[in-house]
Amino acid sequence: MRPAAGEVLHFSEDPTIEVFRPHVASTTREATPYVWAVGYDRAPDYWFPRQCPRAMAWVGPSTTPDDTARIIGAGSGTRVHAVEYGWLEAMRSVELYAYRLPAEPFTELDAAVVATTEVRPLGLPEPVGDLFDLHDEAGVQLRVLSRLHDFWAEVVTSTLEWSGIRLRNARP
Repeated sequence: MRPAAGEVLHFSEDPTIEVFRPHVASTTREATPYVWAVGYDRAPDYWFPRQCPRAMAWVGPSTTPDDTARIIGAGSGTRVHAVEYGWLEAMRSVELYAYRLPAEPFTELDAAVVATTEVRPLGLPEPVGDLFDLHDEAGVQLRVLSRLHDFWAEVVTSTLEWSGIRLRNARP
């Protein structure tokens, strides 16, 4: 589930949103109200239940072969997403939807794209489907761990590119 040319995506468990209105997200340091969405490259970051903590790492231009082998694993592709065992049932059962939004009012802000005006979806929300299948089809390794924090500590000190979402929900 990725946006087409001229689109960005917003992922939600709510299939009834008719208009996206700017707001200050509780998880951001930004004080400006935004409508949040993602482009093609970062869409996989949101193939999870909303509250699911996840640690993600991928090969970038400065990534060393040693870090790739150590964290992603030899022969395991170029990207890994890690979740905790306690979230597997939610990943199996969540009903996640993708809203296609016009890219035009959005500008880049860190890994996301944001708009400062109301945005109407281009159509009805699309069921995302099986999250495990999405990862498989995209060639993204999905790793299941007892705790994310040890993995995360290794990722953030490596040469890989990375993102962590909802880590406050991870086991201590």
